[in-house]
Amino acid sequence: MSLLVVGLSHRSAPVSVLERASLSADSQAKLLQDTLAAEPAAEAAVLATCNRIELYADVDKFHAGVAELSTLLAQHSGVGLDELTPYLYVHYEDRAVHHLLSVACGLDSMVVGEGQILGQIKDALALGQELHTAGRLLNDLFQQALRVGKRAHSETGIDRAGQSLVTFGLEQLADGRDPAAWAKGKRALVIGAGSMSSLAAATLARAGVAEIVVANRTRARADRLVEILGQADGTGVAAHAVDMAAVSDELTRADVVVSCTGATGLVLSAEAVAGALGLDPAPAHEAPAASAPVEPDAQHAAWVENGSATATAQARAVRRIPAQSTGPVRLALLDLAMPRDIDGGAARLDGVRLVDIESLAEASADAPMAVDVDQVRSIVADEVAAFGAAQRAAHVAPTVVALRTMAAGVVAGEIARLEGRLPDLDEKQRAEISQTVRRVVDKLLHAPTVRVKQLASEPGGAGYADALRELFDLDPQTVAAVSRADLNDPNRGRS
Repeated sequence: MSLLVVGLSHRSAPVSVLERASLSADSQAKLLQDTLAAEPAAEAAVLATCNRIELYADVDKFHAGVAELSTLLAQHSGVGLDELTPYLYVHYEDRAVHHLLSVACGLDSMVVGEGQILGQIKDALALGQELHTAGRLLNDLFQQALRVGKRAHSETGIDRAGQSLVTFGLEQLADGRDPAAWAKGKRALVIGAGSMSSLAAATLARAGVAEIVVANRTRARADRLVEILGQADGTGVAAHAVDMAAVSDELTRADVVVSCTGATGLVLSAEAVAGALGLDPAPAHEAPAASAPVEPDAQHAAWVENGSATATAQARAVRRIPAQSTGPVRLALLDLAMPRDIDGGAARLDGVRLVDIESLAEASADAPMAVDVDQVRSIVADEVAAFGAAQRAAHVAPTVVALRTMAAGVVAGEIARLEGRLPDLDEKQRAEISQTVRRVVDKLLHAPTVRVKQLASEPGGAGYADALRELFDLDPQTVAAVSRADLNDPNRGRS
């Protein structure tokens, strides 16, 4: 196993960099194809969410792999390599496995314990399978991550340590009040009809808003979301869809706006928000300052060597939350998009409260950690060890199969030779002799093949497969053929 992950996330990079480095669906597909075409990589998968971009690959050379994957991330994200490199982290083999399992359990999420990441991991695996870039290693890894994530949520109280970004965002908008009491009777505008926007609409409906208006570039998807909201039991929310062109009008009637689209530019400018409220837009010189970069070497080294603690503190140090206006809130804005949908300058308008990915990161960093997090970390540690053992055992399996295939060939040859020398044997005698010879061979091979599998599952056990091939003079092409047959099994690792 030569698993390598190169990526950046909300823990290692400021939001301004994450916004620019975000990948569209087409860019993700092209990135995977180009990664597989690169010399060091045999498999590839990309995990791209609103606050992380990670490229996973099975590589044959560590340093060449890091260089190639970093270059490809820069090329497809549109952020120059020199600028991107300080924010990248690198994990290899067991550390890479540990990282993905931690991500799947919500330990590395902006809101610890949130479960939406499992759906995103499933989508990443599905894309790798569709494009045939995910082979045996990454299929096994991502399937394991999904199982471990589900186990963490079912066996521990990790859900109590955090919520979805939507729920957490509404709590921040409520500013200390009960979110349900705060939302009751309000008129909500949801911009976008993807998975996050759908979750936001459903959450608002359960919180008791009186009306939800859904605006989306594709009207059919907005209509479908409204239909789903109408089928929900017990909410009684009035919902209807509008075209994106109607957003400005709907903004004048909304109390709360949630936006999460795939747009590359702003969906709501500060001027549009000001116009909806009948205000003068904030002067340009009052616009919030852009995030400043951290010291590159310190940030990168901290993430490669130490993981989350140091890098979290450094990443938090570079965040610049727009100053919020004071006084009664007339319009609450929740921006869950990356890149951002809503101009940060809107936060400075009188009567506007804006919560975005950046401010959610700051708030969640100060949230208390649940005791259950330690239980999840223990689960992850156990599962990392189990995954490593399974991969090492799988490495020796083709050799064992090739050995038994060779033995079966020897038995068949000897039986045929015996039948030629003793043509007078009847069918019962031939069957008994054949069965006896096969039993002898099976008993001779049983102990060494079982033992080699056990030894191969231990750290450093890969050499036992090599020893077996050498001792029995197995044809390397036969072993490779068994491996290819296993890798091309159409039923293997389907999500």
